[in-house]
Amino acid sequence: MSDPKQAAKLILEAVGGQDNIESATHCVTRLRFVLKDDDKANKEELEQIDVVKGTFSTDGQFQVIIGPGLVDKVYKELVAETGIEESSKEEVKDQASKKMNPLKKGIKTLADIFIPILPAIVTAGLLLGINNILTAEGIFWDDASIVSVYTQWADFAEIINLIAVTAFDFLPALIGWSAVKRFGGNPLLGIVLGLILVHPNLLNAWAYGDALEAGEVPYWNLFGLEIAQIGYQGQVLTTLVTAFILAKIEILLKKKIPQSIHLLTVAPIALLVTGFLAFIVIGPVTFAIGNGITDVFIWIFENVAAVGGLLYGLIYAPLVITGMHHTFLAVDLQLIGSTNGTFLWPILVMSNIAQGSAALAMMFLIKDEKIKGLSGTSAVTAYLGVTEPALFGINLRYRFPFVCAIISSAIAGAFITFNQVTAFSIGVGGLPGIFSIPAEQWFVFAIGMLISLILPFVLTFLYGKTQKSLS
Repeated sequence: MSDPKQAAKLILEAVGGQDNIESATHCVTRLRFVLKDDDKANKEELEQIDVVKGTFSTDGQFQVIIGPGLVDKVYKELVAETGIEESSKEEVKDQASKKMNPLKKGIKTLADIFIPILPAIVTAGLLLGINNILTAEGIFWDDASIVSVYTQWADFAEIINLIAVTAFDFLPALIGWSAVKRFGGNPLLGIVLGLILVHPNLLNAWAYGDALEAGEVPYWNLFGLEIAQIGYQGQVLTTLVTAFILAKIEILLKKKIPQSIHLLTVAPIALLVTGFLAFIVIGPVTFAIGNGITDVFIWIFENVAAVGGLLYGLIYAPLVITGMHHTFLAVDLQLIGSTNGTFLWPILVMSNIAQGSAALAMMFLIKDEKIKGLSGTSAVTAYLGVTEPALFGINLRYRFPFVCAIISSAIAGAFITFNQVTAFSIGVGGLPGIFSIPAEQWFVFAIGMLISLILPFVLTFLYGKTQKSLS
């Protein structure tokens, strides 16, 4: 079907008609509806429409996957057909959030904060991978690295490393910007707040343990109150809480102070109050909580690694379906900030690859040419770290590919965690993910990737052959 107008009419009918639509918008690939009653949407009917590649519901939105370019034309015809006002993605998100329970709202808030900064984090991870190739011993020579053999590349690698680590060194500034913006404040103040928390005059958080043991932690004396002069590098929870308080103080001040003197009063007061609270109360409390969370995950990794890897590999894809996987991004960043590595993110790679392989197997089983094509393209995107097309377009539709994939990712997750694999950064959550793994762990990680590539394909294909018909 090449007629966007006809497609819009069929989609409108399948989602329950104009009366069932509260608002609608679109992104690069999907129509996003807030429906009055999701149960009135006929998924089977929708997926029979040629332009529709899949459907799913998440965060209070009913989403119809169409694809880049065409989705814009279908949306315009939908607006023309119904007469509904065009809505922005933010307006639709706000309306959809009214339908969510407190837990889902909390998860959505975390997603809204961390997704905008992902490009910087993923880029940093890829650059660290390049630096890893240049500087690690044992990749091309047993006891030498590229820069030690070809010394002219040493400064080149050093500049790459400088560019790469900046996103992690100033992570509170990135989170501060995104969090304050999400909570309704001025995002520029969020950047300043994040930079305050990692100011070079403060004791670096990574040196705090040694300084404490040596009795060399510097303190401020505020009228007899001793306040540790420590920074909060890599402390996600500290930044989130201070950003929330900064935004709320700013909003309150704007309501109470005459607009004519906002510039002279609102930002200075908000930053001063939040800054003092950060160093006196928020920082010490959240620093302890963040380290406690880190200690729990480290204990699991050190004592029951295989069990932890098995469980996380089993549940990660279901977490993606609910959107709850975004909460673990904060844990990954906390682990990287506190221990210079995360053992959770490598399991994510196993899960994404497994979903891709299960979808790829379906390409050889399905008779319907449209779904066969979708299986192949969604497998490629999953191998590059984006699993939604494979999950919602193929694997969940037929169920057994999804089950085969999560079983396989659980086995691969148990294997790599048993062998103590960690990632020094967050990168591309697919086949290129190996570049975020230390070189000395590449062999073990590659075996895990092979398990995730081959096992779900074989399981899905063999089980699929037992089914009499697939359409």
